[in-house]
Amino acid sequence: MHDTPNPCNVLLLGTGGREHALAWKLRQSPRLGTLWVQPDANAGIRALGTPCDAPLTPRERFFLKSWLDRNDVHLVVVGPEGPLADGIVDDLAAPGRRIFGPVRDAARLEFDKAFAKGMMKQASVPTADGRSFSNYEQARAFVEARDVPLVIKATGLCAGKGVVVCADRDEALAALERIMRLREFGNAGAAVVVEERLVGQEMSVLALVDGRTITVLDPCQDHKQVGEGDTGPNTGGMGSYCPTPLASETVMGEISREVLVPTVDALRRDGIEFRGVLYAGMMLTAGGPKVLEFNTRFGDPETQPLMARLQGDLVDILWKTAGGELDAAEVSFDPRAACCVVVCSGGYPGKVTAGRPIEGVEDAARAAGPGEEVIVFHAGTAINPDGALVTAGGRVFGVTALAGDLARAQVVANEAARRIRFEGAFFRRDIGHRVLGTAATPKGPGTAVWVGA
Repeated sequence: MHDTPNPCNVLLLGTGGREHALAWKLRQSPRLGTLWVQPDANAGIRALGTPCDAPLTPRERFFLKSWLDRNDVHLVVVGPEGPLADGIVDDLAAPGRRIFGPVRDAARLEFDKAFAKGMMKQASVPTADGRSFSNYEQARAFVEARDVPLVIKATGLCAGKGVVVCADRDEALAALERIMRLREFGNAGAAVVVEERLVGQEMSVLALVDGRTITVLDPCQDHKQVGEGDTGPNTGGMGSYCPTPLASETVMGEISREVLVPTVDALRRDGIEFRGVLYAGMMLTAGGPKVLEFNTRFGDPETQPLMARLQGDLVDILWKTAGGELDAAEVSFDPRAACCVVVCSGGYPGKVTAGRPIEGVEDAARAAGPGEEVIVFHAGTAINPDGALVTAGGRVFGVTALAGDLARAQVVANEAARRIRFEGAFFRRDIGHRVLGTAATPKGPGTAVWVGA
């Protein structure tokens, strides 16, 4: 075993809300040396780290390795899925340096849904019945022969938006048209997976995996649809809370036994050692938990409530996971509940206008009462030439509250989100409603509560 370097210099790759949460937690480590971040990272990340001048494109990996050597970087933490699919972990490996994230072959679980579906079938992992197609006419014929609700998934990476849940055959055919012929998601739609629509409660199960040891983190529940009452199109995520009462000991035992362990073992049998985060999007059906999809990195916005509750040294945890020494890491969680509410720009998940001045971020943190806490994680923010904080994306903040229970955490997060002001800002007030029984009256597709100017 190699002790975690002290100080440990870290390069954090990624620019959004997930990475701000990781940077916030990394910054708390007594082992952290220099925290290098991307020069185009959001304003929250840049405030915590040192912008690097390393070349970050896949074609310049040799020069990036040289930069890592010159700056004595011990640990590279890969946040988003794109670099994993590009093989960055394979490219940057070197003696004395660890890369947190799976190698490209293991990352196929996320960026190639057809591969993931085949692997699950081979390993007897419970999932929806479905088939993969790279030919539009064959996919269309398959859909036309079905009279049950279907889900159409682009097989490639789509930033969480390449899944269309269809109520009937006409919607499924329209989804095929959008994905395969109109290429709404680009080359990610060159092939699709068509599968049965599962019914039940969704749950996000994230686990740290070092090749053999699996440490399951407290499960979360994400809210993908843009409108309150779970209406409107899918987004990258409108909010998440942790832990979820859906995660009974029986359910979690079943997921570990029938999903996580068989998946890691199936990859190992193929000569692939998975190290990093294995994220199983689960549906808790009447027939038991079934996998909706796999991701191979921390989720967004699940990372925000997870990091808010995580107790322990994140530098040490990630170093040991990347080195196959996870059994020696200490991972525990704050007993309080965390609720993350995503504040978005008007028009999201469609076209948004950047550069809107932002006010009230400091005031948001004061929404917490005794024994509570609010952390405002930046997602799509930037500093303009005048030095002002402005919007720079569809999802702008992940306002995360810690409180004694979920109901109170939701109230505090909503109040904190309400205090952040910019033109067109909106957020969902009902994060956690599926277990709290407090669903707002649906306001129609694409609508939520609007705040700001």
